[in-house]
Amino acid sequence: MDNPLLETASLPAFRQIKPEHIKAAVEQIIADNNTAIGELIDQSEPDWNNLVNPLSLLEDRLNKAWSPIRHLNSVKASDDLRSAYNECLPLLSEYATNISQNRDLFDRFNSIAQSAGYAELDIPQKKALDDTLKHFRLGGVDLTGEARTRYQQLQKELSELESSFENNLLDASQSWEKSVQHEEQLKGMPSYAISMLRQLAEQKDNTGYRLTLDMPCYIAVITYADARELRKEIYQAYTTRASDQGITDKKWDNASNMMHIVAKRQEKAKILGFRNYADYSLETKMAGSVDEVIEFLLDLARQSKSAAMKEVAERQTYAESLGFEGELQAWDYSYYSEKLKQHRYQISDEDLKPYFSDERVISGLFEIVKTLYRIDIRQIENSIETWNNSVRFYQIHDASGDIIGQFYLDLYARENKRGGAWMDECINRYRIDEKLQLPVAYLTCNLTPPIGDSPALFTHDEVITLFHEFGHGLHHMLTKIDVPDVAGINGVEWDAVELPSQFMENFCWQKPALHLFAKHHQTGEILPDELFDKMTAAKNFQSALQMLRQIEFSLFDIKLHQDTELSSAQQIQDILNQVREQVSVVDTPETNRFQNGFSHIFAGGYAAGYYSYKWAEVLSADAFSAFEEEGIFNVETGRRFLDCILEKGGSRPAIESFCCFRGREPDIEALLRHSGITS
Repeated sequence: MDNPLLETASLPAFRQIKPEHIKAAVEQIIADNNTAIGELIDQSEPDWNNLVNPLSLLEDRLNKAWSPIRHLNSVKASDDLRSAYNECLPLLSEYATNISQNRDLFDRFNSIAQSAGYAELDIPQKKALDDTLKHFRLGGVDLTGEARTRYQQLQKELSELESSFENNLLDASQSWEKSVQHEEQLKGMPSYAISMLRQLAEQKDNTGYRLTLDMPCYIAVITYADARELRKEIYQAYTTRASDQGITDKKWDNASNMMHIVAKRQEKAKILGFRNYADYSLETKMAGSVDEVIEFLLDLARQSKSAAMKEVAERQTYAESLGFEGELQAWDYSYYSEKLKQHRYQISDEDLKPYFSDERVISGLFEIVKTLYRIDIRQIENSIETWNNSVRFYQIHDASGDIIGQFYLDLYARENKRGGAWMDECINRYRIDEKLQLPVAYLTCNLTPPIGDSPALFTHDEVITLFHEFGHGLHHMLTKIDVPDVAGINGVEWDAVELPSQFMENFCWQKPALHLFAKHHQTGEILPDELFDKMTAAKNFQSALQMLRQIEFSLFDIKLHQDTELSSAQQIQDILNQVREQVSVVDTPETNRFQNGFSHIFAGGYAAGYYSYKWAEVLSADAFSAFEEEGIFNVETGRRFLDCILEKGGSRPAIESFCCFRGREPDIEALLRHSGITS
């Protein structure tokens, strides 16, 4: 096979993809597409079948070639792959911008929307066509002359800057490590964490223990290590990544990237006639205005602040009762919060981890969705190429036994893998010219890996993360929509896309669901009622502080993208400081550079949209309250959620899908109740 990226196989040939394949394949597909688009435009009477469907197939071919490249760059980074990836970003940006600014193509789409045939289109087709026309306008189709040229340049520069931001963060994160020779230095840490650190050292043929900034390691140290200086050291390393304050190489400082990203976004928005980038961003979201978003967030803050202040005071008092003197610092918060939680509820992660082994958690997750949606998930172990031996591949079957979707599951943290957890599209669903293409997803986490010959044991938070990403995956894979632009998560307003993922988190707190998978990895004993009661009693421990933390991030994001006068990284810091003064109830060290690692908004899709997590949490909490009322495994309720939300994808406004399921507009009370802020 000369270049596997030019093949049309249904699944990527990951192990045959070489960096030298990438640019040539992308260039060839773009050239082919441009030629084909010219031919489509030349048609005298464009309609859905001779314009929209053929264009969808062209886009699908490019997506299927680029998807594995984008994914490999996130999960198996190398210098050669990164170089090839970055070489393609300007090509792809230019191609996408040229399409969005192709006036002839826009006119052909618009003629379909204005024709008598529009009435004959089904609802998903109409939604896709309307969305496409909006994207043309937001992509600058009405621009001419210098404005058009400048917009194209901005798009190209933004794609490069955002990639640079992510690369700096990964490099800065992976450049830090600390060797510890004596277990006494790790006093207070659970046995599983100490074993993990020993295994990390062995992977580098080192003795003792190796600390890294991978999330399982960082969380374990900052939460449990008795050695305050060790907690301070790893806290400072983590919160100063990719910044001028970092102890790693200053060449990875993201300050310049952030400043230029925001400035170019603002310029782009103004060229299109918007006051600022925040206004531009909300054009494709549920929220009606920036003021509406800010008021929503401030209202949540007002309802949470007094409870959060009480939580801070309780933590300080308890720390002092243990002999701590002075004010707690940022590297003390998690440690003493965990101490207080264990004291109050007599429960810790170490008590729960034996009941959350990887195989049982996965099996229970699959059993839950089988009960709700009448689907069956089966692992395929042979002949599927993956990028790492720990990656698994599954097929989803419907009640008739037919395959309806497939996914890769990459669970564990490892070297050269981007941090965080995410779902991404590998292949999108469509039905065109009698051909049905089934959806395929990447589900990626950075959970605690297996230690030696033992199974991987997860914290409860890690279980929640897995359920969250699987909810995104179900949204992508269970769609019944055959129009690719609105199938699955496509076409879903960004501030509603978290609904299915946050919805799935709720099952991690329900006894009937936990009994399916929370079983001791050695004895098979079901999670005892005593532990379940303690776990649920502690569910909303410091939930008001967590609420304010997410509000802080959300307000910073929306206000940052409102400000059209930014010209320095210090101004970005000033905005964050102002938000903290407004909503935070804890002090943040001056050296903290959280924003330099805030990839959600600087390198992901959440710019002027991070509030989506809270907005969608209102929807998800309210949606799950229907299961609380009717039974969490009520088949009819599950069928209704599947019909109204998961299967419909982006084929209609998200509010219509929610009202279809709930029978009314969303109510914020369920979120406040689930968070323990109201009873």
